[in-house]
Amino acid sequence: MELHQFFLMLAIILIAARLFSEIAGRHGVPSVIGELLAGLLIGPSLLGWVTPDATMALLAEIGIILLLFEVGMDTDLFRLAKSGIKPLVVAIVGFTLPFALGYAVCRWGFGLNNLVSLFIGGTLTATSIGITVRVLDDLGKRHADEAQIVIGAAVLDDILGVLALAFLYQFAVQQEVSLAATGQVGLFIVLFMLLSPFAAKLVGGIIDHYDQRATTPGLLITMALALILLFSWMAHLVGAPLIMGGFAAGIALSQHFRFNLMQRLGQPALDRWLAPSPNMAHRLEDQMRPLIHTFAPMFFVMVGVSLNLNTVDWSSPRVWQLGGALIAVAFIGKIAAGFFINETRFRQIAIGLSMVPRGEVGLIFAQLGLNQKILDAETYAALLIVIAITTVAPPFLLKWWYGREQSAA
Repeated sequence: MELHQFFLMLAIILIAARLFSEIAGRHGVPSVIGELLAGLLIGPSLLGWVTPDATMALLAEIGIILLLFEVGMDTDLFRLAKSGIKPLVVAIVGFTLPFALGYAVCRWGFGLNNLVSLFIGGTLTATSIGITVRVLDDLGKRHADEAQIVIGAAVLDDILGVLALAFLYQFAVQQEVSLAATGQVGLFIVLFMLLSPFAAKLVGGIIDHYDQRATTPGLLITMALALILLFSWMAHLVGAPLIMGGFAAGIALSQHFRFNLMQRLGQPALDRWLAPSPNMAHRLEDQMRPLIHTFAPMFFVMVGVSLNLNTVDWSSPRVWQLGGALIAVAFIGKIAAGFFINETRFRQIAIGLSMVPRGEVGLIFAQLGLNQKILDAETYAALLIVIAITTVAPPFLLKWWYGREQSAA
């Protein structure tokens, strides 16, 4: 792409994101819906002004990493720990139930072969944590108790999704699966998520120490951004999603995450030097907010751009039959996950609805299946319909559901 074309496309994306987000907000619709619709409008589905492009995808990826960094900074691990095993139960049920139902529908309902059925089942396991968090944020529910369960479950769901993708890709390419290799990836991911916040906390203390003594402005945001990108690279290195790096860095640099390592080792002075000052998190949030507000909407616009609905054969009965069956499975499998934990019925449904969005995660599965010639054109089209519906509908359903609570109050 020529440089001047890149600038034009970037300008179109930013303007469309802000315009449609504002229109959605003024009509009481979650702003993320406006950004998704902006992507559908300017993308191949309608006007064709913007096409999926590696550079734009890269900028969108930065946006979702920064958004997950913000989520990490808002996440209180102690409060999350109070949820106990609830996020784990929601994640496991929300992963296994759509997988099993999707496989059964495809294998025995539509007579698809084993690999295709497995791949479609794997696609239905996805949860887009970015879309889920943004919807909860738009509704002012990001700090609600059920949101903590959803965030924990969505993070675990992402990890399970990566393992499923690695498993299915290996099966598709080599016609066999190494459980040892898949287990090793899982172990590396778990170790990364356990150890990286502590490492980032130590680095954060050093950054804060020098930021307070710097003679030029911008050291804090520059080094924090470098830390986020470094941790995202490390996450990819161990086989985890890139966004896990941003999430881990956000947890570490938040005001909620504290540990007195050096004090416990008998070095209180060193602990004071390494631990970030109490107001560092607030300074960092203030400096990062403009970046997040610029890049995060690009991610949601690009999700809409990537949903090329022109590839769907709208006249094919099979597309609608398979798509309809999978839409039912996609909703039932995730919503049911909320009923496996001990919460009020209202929260159970809210949690289940929050886990429904497939977004970019489902697209990655579907695109890989098409590229590897696992999915034919009709099956891919049916999956696109499923991903589109499960991405666009949940924000409306969540707004309606929370609206019922306010009406009852």
